[in-house]
Amino acid sequence: MSELLTKAKKLKQAAKRLAILSTEEKNEALSMIAEALIAQMPYLLHENEKDMAIGKENGLSPSLLDRLQLTEERIHQIADGVRQVIDLPDPVGETIEQWTRPNGLILKQIRVPLGVVGMVYEARPNVTVDAASLCLKTGNAVLLRGSSSAIHSNKALVSVMQAALNRSAIPIDAIQLLEDTSRETAQHMFRLKEYLDVLIPRGGAGLIQSVVENATIPVLETGVGNCHIFIDESAQKQMAIDIVLNAKLQRPSVCNAVETVLIHEKWTYTKELLETLHEKGVELRGDKRLAAAYPFVREATEEDWATEFLAPILAVKLVETVDGAIEHIDRYGTKHSEAIISECKEHVEQFFARVDAAVLYHNASTRFTDGEQFGYGAEIGISTQKLHARGPMGLRAITTTKTLVYGNGQVRK
Repeated sequence: MSELLTKAKKLKQAAKRLAILSTEEKNEALSMIAEALIAQMPYLLHENEKDMAIGKENGLSPSLLDRLQLTEERIHQIADGVRQVIDLPDPVGETIEQWTRPNGLILKQIRVPLGVVGMVYEARPNVTVDAASLCLKTGNAVLLRGSSSAIHSNKALVSVMQAALNRSAIPIDAIQLLEDTSRETAQHMFRLKEYLDVLIPRGGAGLIQSVVENATIPVLETGVGNCHIFIDESAQKQMAIDIVLNAKLQRPSVCNAVETVLIHEKWTYTKELLETLHEKGVELRGDKRLAAAYPFVREATEEDWATEFLAPILAVKLVETVDGAIEHIDRYGTKHSEAIISECKEHVEQFFARVDAAVLYHNASTRFTDGEQFGYGAEIGISTQKLHARGPMGLRAITTTKTLVYGNGQVRK
């Protein structure tokens, strides 16, 4: 029997036991995982270094290497993320709604686990722990399918978590890593309806598209982030500069980093903004007017407006109106995170009403689109679709509902 089927069967059985555990039992197991991650830090760093060495040898980009790398600080952050999940309310069993029908039937809708979650993701070892902790808290078993570039890190992380579960009420089989990272096995996983209840892809556009197009299992679709900031005519100079710098440079390799800045042509501080970005080492690609006015701005191609750079590269464009900014975002945006910097209430309301995205910001950086920043603890991903869940997905996003009907002998006439 293949590795995939063997592990899928184990997960199906583990999910039945996991679904009925108490919040206290699940939290105790998560606490053990957090402690184990810190205790096994030297081992985790050693295994991650193997992936880093292979990645450098294979010519992975700086942004991918950044996502792949584990450091002491990042492992502490990952463990802290698990502890934050412990502190969050357990949605399982929560009553969403209760009502009584004229015939006396009492209906109660409650939250229950999805069952077995399949996570498909790329070179981000932190997702291994984030996904596992969120799934366990919500009573879901999880099949983790990371990329070959992170295989040593992922195997180490899962072994540490499983060892911790061995001392808890959660069955050790509730977390499984698919070590076969071949395309053929992935295609088989996408169709394993008998054992998996939902797939969540998290990564680049190619990965997400592959899962969506090939899966026969329901998909909770996460999206790429071609995020925009529109600087309105009334925007405060320093606020706008600070927000753009943060959104582009605080961590360029992530999906909520800004990729295009749209500037109202009557905003008087364009020169200061572009010069500051240039001084900070950002490569600027602009429209014809900006490229002609500034020697350090390269003229943008059509492809640049649609690109998620994930690097210190920024597309910049002058627009005549709020409508012009909205139309650009509508054409090139990926419905992830979009921001307006403005002191005009009417323009903000117009932007919020007409821009179609999971998260919209007024006078704030797009970098806040994150489960932890939203108060969800770790996140399972950021959904850009419209069904079931949208935006950063925390605990409630990986539950479903069950309706309980209480009667006293009613029959339908």
